[in-house]
Amino acid sequence: MPATAIPSTPVAPPEVHNCPNCSHWLPEGTLACPDCQTLAYGEHLSGLAAQAQQLEQQGQWNEARELWQQALQWLPADTRQAVSIQGHVAQIDKRLKAEEDQKARWTRRLGPLAPFALFLIKAKSYLFLIFKFKFLLSLLLYLGLYWALFGWQFAVGFLTMLFIHEMGHYVTVKRMGLRAELPVFLPGLGAYVRWYGQGVSKENLAKIALAGPVYGLAAAVGSLGIYWATGYGLFLVLAYFGAWVNLINLLPVLGLDGAQATLALSKIQRGLIAATCVLFFALTFRGIDSENNHWVFLIVAAGMIWRLFTKDEPEQPSTRSFAWFQGLVILLGALVVYTFPLLPKTR
Repeated sequence: MPATAIPSTPVAPPEVHNCPNCSHWLPEGTLACPDCQTLAYGEHLSGLAAQAQQLEQQGQWNEARELWQQALQWLPADTRQAVSIQGHVAQIDKRLKAEEDQKARWTRRLGPLAPFALFLIKAKSYLFLIFKFKFLLSLLLYLGLYWALFGWQFAVGFLTMLFIHEMGHYVTVKRMGLRAELPVFLPGLGAYVRWYGQGVSKENLAKIALAGPVYGLAAAVGSLGIYWATGYGLFLVLAYFGAWVNLINLLPVLGLDGAQATLALSKIQRGLIAATCVLFFALTFRGIDSENNHWVFLIVAAGMIWRLFTKDEPEQPSTRSFAWFQGLVILLGALVVYTFPLLPKTR
């Protein structure tokens, strides 16, 4: 999706006359409530900080510095937030000065060739911003392993579906104004997106975690649609494995997506998800010796039952997170059950 443009001069917020926290009346020009110390323009400051961080991720340091400077206008000078921003601006100034000094040194050394050399340096920087080395190298290793095991067609298809899953995390993090790195692929294991943020609520943490399976579900459904349109069996296989992998990713243990998403759920909500998985297994059970049983449902259910006894229930559970989690279990489960009997059988 296209990047959202960030205005260079954000519109000033409407004047605040009542404290956002305690509703205390504030005289004109007040920046912090004298009673509860709440920042009068905290929401505006959060928006400026998010925009400045996004500009920094894009390497637009002058524009980011301007936004941080604007933020100082809406902060009392003696607050720790103001001191922190002043220190951050000083670090940006050092960075900009170092870049200018480096540019000047290369200009002196290269003489008439300096413009061409500077162009190459910038082009290299842009390439590394787009294709991070870890991302590209891990992707090629992952592709090579699956190519050797299953052939190039399945390798490319499965890697594409995994990439779409990981981009769900990446895009969601970026939309929250947080810093994220491109996915890193672990051959034979999976992939992960490293992101940075402090003070993220459990509901937003669940949103980031479940975004991967949501995108993965869309990829699996799309693959099934291509199979219906073309009759090409590879896309049926990809639809099944895509749904299965995203379903097992909802297992609430270790570093899987389900583990982070479960932090926003109450014990009752966890129990309902476990019950849904058990019901899926019961409805599709074909006998203890059958090869057609979907044990993945019991595995996810077992993990969720275990989380009934862990001491990490939130004070305010998220109904929205529960709805997304439960919906994913149902839709991914239905896709697994639907596609499995259609797969070509090997004897």
